[in-house]
Amino acid sequence: MAKVPNRWLVAFSGVVIQLLLGTVYGWSVFKQPLMEAHGWSNVEVGFAFTILIFFLGVTAAVGGRFVDKAGARNVARTAAVLFGLGTLIAGVADRIGSLWLLYAGYGVIGGIGNGLGYITPIAVLIRWFPDKKGFVTGLAVMGFGFGAALVGQLVPLLLPAAGIANTFYILGVVFLVVLSLAARNLVNPPEGWKLPSTAKHSPRHAVTESVDFKGAAGMYQFYILWLVLFINVTAGIALISNLSPMAQQQMGVTAVAAGSIVFMASLCNGLGRLFWAWLSDRLGCRNVFLIILVSQAPLFFLLPKVTSVWLFIAMSCYILACYGGGFATMPSFAVDTFGPRNIGNIYGKVLLAWGMAGVTGPMMMEYIKKTSDSFSTAVAMAGGLLIIGVVLTSLYKRPVGRSDAGLKMSA
Repeated sequence: MAKVPNRWLVAFSGVVIQLLLGTVYGWSVFKQPLMEAHGWSNVEVGFAFTILIFFLGVTAAVGGRFVDKAGARNVARTAAVLFGLGTLIAGVADRIGSLWLLYAGYGVIGGIGNGLGYITPIAVLIRWFPDKKGFVTGLAVMGFGFGAALVGQLVPLLLPAAGIANTFYILGVVFLVVLSLAARNLVNPPEGWKLPSTAKHSPRHAVTESVDFKGAAGMYQFYILWLVLFINVTAGIALISNLSPMAQQQMGVTAVAAGSIVFMASLCNGLGRLFWAWLSDRLGCRNVFLIILVSQAPLFFLLPKVTSVWLFIAMSCYILACYGGGFATMPSFAVDTFGPRNIGNIYGKVLLAWGMAGVTGPMMMEYIKKTSDSFSTAVAMAGGLLIIGVVLTSLYKRPVGRSDAGLKMSA
């Protein structure tokens, strides 16, 4: 009989995976160097990030089923190879000056690897920690938020010494090796596994029945969760994808100072994931989402008018904390609604909203910036979307008496 791994070792491996995958959120630090090196426009370089996020979301929608069927370790290893390879190809794209190779390598291949890698720890850890669903998923995706902070500090130091291509090569090798090592510990609990006797399982949000994806798709709650995640991501990613150039244009700071702002905001992205997920275990996921949406919406209307650098930083940090909090809280929201058995497949489909938002948010910012030479209108539109999200979240009610609703239950 195979030895059952320590669940905290599984959690640690999940955090490491998310940390490295989350480096994609530091893409803005590559934008200016690539534009200056090749004469590419802001929109052209930004589109690589848009492609990656799109394929990330689409792949996570499919990859959740693979985690349920093919095994978490196999999916995580595949993710390591693809994400590392995509980053290496980005280096080649810079070396030969090919924008299309950048799109294919970093955007498509890297995005597919990132999507497979992102969904796997979440689907696995929710099964290992039924007593701490919110906290452990928040811990895992906290790593994803910190990834941008890592790149925001590391890349500006590497670029002058190594150049753009070599920086991508270094990162690609690190991703390939470290992700492959972490994947070895990423396994689902064995059949019949039970919580350690020392663990205290809170029944507050316990779910006794699990629906399959067909059952979830027949419930209006699935579409509310999908739309709320789409709205929160669209708003947050619109800011993330342009935080560095926006700080330089609006606040008049240097590229290095803008990188520090990206670093601080990314730390809040990560810490917000842990905080809001922890709070959801106590207040409930619906209440936490209402707080997240209501509290950040006014900031999107005020941010373009800010003239103080420190106020700009504080508002950006809080917005990204809420952005990260949405990712951390949504897995538990889905489990509380649909049950844990098929969560990989169901939550993967919910994450498709991330892919759609990954296109909508950045391209909305890029298009409006190009036509108006200002980020103000796009940021205000994001605030309007958040208000719609408040209304949708208010309409959500947790399913009651699922068996009476005629839905097929999973065995």
